[in-house]
Amino acid sequence: MTIPNFYTPRSLGSTGPLVGPLGLGMMGMSEFYGPADEAESVATVHAALDAGVTLLDTGDFYGIGHNELLARDALRGRNRDHAVISVKFGALRDPGGGWAGYDGRPVAVKNFAAYSLRRLGTDYIDIYRPARLDPHVPIEDTVGAIAELVQAGHVRHIGLSEVSSDTLRRAAAVHPITDLQIEYSLLSRGIEADILPTARKLGIGITAYGVLSRGLLSGHWNTYQKLTDHDFRGYSPRFQGENLERNLALVDALRSVTEGKGITVAQAAIAWVAAQGADIVPLVGARRRDRLTEALSAIEVTFTPEDLAVIEKAIPSGVAAGTRYAALQMKDLDSEH
Repeated sequence: MTIPNFYTPRSLGSTGPLVGPLGLGMMGMSEFYGPADEAESVATVHAALDAGVTLLDTGDFYGIGHNELLARDALRGRNRDHAVISVKFGALRDPGGGWAGYDGRPVAVKNFAAYSLRRLGTDYIDIYRPARLDPHVPIEDTVGAIAELVQAGHVRHIGLSEVSSDTLRRAAAVHPITDLQIEYSLLSRGIEADILPTARKLGIGITAYGVLSRGLLSGHWNTYQKLTDHDFRGYSPRFQGENLERNLALVDALRSVTEGKGITVAQAAIAWVAAQGADIVPLVGARRRDRLTEALSAIEVTFTPEDLAVIEKAIPSGVAAGTRYAALQMKDLDSEH
């Protein structure tokens, strides 16, 4: 793995690979945030890899396979060993793009993996993880099936996503867990009470998604933003009515802090997550090279204890208006139960 020497790599847990200090979340390149330019998406992945962003996060259900095919195209002609590909699986879709729950059965795990390996055009997946806990299948069975894929050489590490402390402990008893992918930002700090301490006790790293709260903390959002019919934010409680106004007021409070340091709101939000521990790797969902460049500059931001105290005062824990998902989706989060 080649990481530029001006970046300090981070380890994904005590058993995982070294990766660059930021990861690239590719989901928005396929759906959920409105149209994306495929050529620009590939160029953004190339720019990320060239800058030392080695962790590429995708899911087999992002664009119903499109995202994995995009990753394959972006990695064509590149050294496969210079990328750490993280794949989420288990979400069930229909031809119209609808959702039909999650499947964590061992036979389904191996079926999903077979299709992902083919779409990605690779012999192995670096980190394989269920997107959500299947409430009908013990986590021990799901992780056990992935462990068999590890033994066969098809998967190198096992990760989890949006699970509780109890599920983390049960999974880790079956096989070492490299990392937990979970939402963590200035506006979403629920993991701090129990999940994060448990992960640290077990030697499990954190890959933090939603560090910009789906654009709220980007510094580019306003109440007049136009959304397409299929944009996730059109249904997100934090982007609705008074909730949006209250959350943007928090962004303004953060902006008053960042202006004095000569950094953007987005850079401050990313740097804050990175500052919470060397065992945390922020995932940035940049779909364009200019947004990636802005995010990469956050790596160079350092905060003093005084800076962190001022940020905490601007956006105290638990102050965000609205839940991070709509009610039906919140029910799928083992991490919230």
